[in-house]
Amino acid sequence: MSRRAVPDLPSRYPLGDLLPALYAGDDFAQRFTAGLDSVLAPIVSTMDNIARYFDPRVAPEDFVSWLAGWVSVELDPAWPPPLRRAVVMRAVELHRRNGTVRGLVDRLWLCAGVHARVLDGPGAVWSTRPGTALPGNAITRAVIQVWPGRSAVDRKQVDAVVEAACPIHLTCTVEVLPGPPQREGG
Repeated sequence: MSRRAVPDLPSRYPLGDLLPALYAGDDFAQRFTAGLDSVLAPIVSTMDNIARYFDPRVAPEDFVSWLAGWVSVELDPAWPPPLRRAVVMRAVELHRRNGTVRGLVDRLWLCAGVHARVLDGPGAVWSTRPGTALPGNAITRAVIQVWPGRSAVDRKQVDAVVEAACPIHLTCTVEVLPGPPQREGG
């Protein structure tokens, strides 16, 4: 990552104005400090705006990629900048729901713009007695049904999102539906 200098960026705090009065009229001192101003102006400007660099909504695009590393998010280079910014902004929420049905559904909506339903097994129970039987049989396969939402289903993109989010002990299969699945029993 590099921060390039903005051509002719004026210094908000010219060094020549900060010199003792003795050098105020000295042409050499003013030209010398003006040269330093042009070098320091981008640094001062960056420091004046540092809070904006940490806000993915307004940070420079190359800085958004760097912020993604801070929050442990991999950004697809093919994603448009608004999507890249949205993923970085929602990184904590996505990490908190990682490995859950809701997390996968949210990730598919955010990254691929599709609706999804996950068919993954019998669920969970709790008990106050030790040794209570677990519900259903152990599963090794989850089916993720997707259908168009705010965009058409891009199978390659959906597969990439599912592969990144699918737990290692499961085989995840994606089914593309033309529309929302019909409710069972109705």
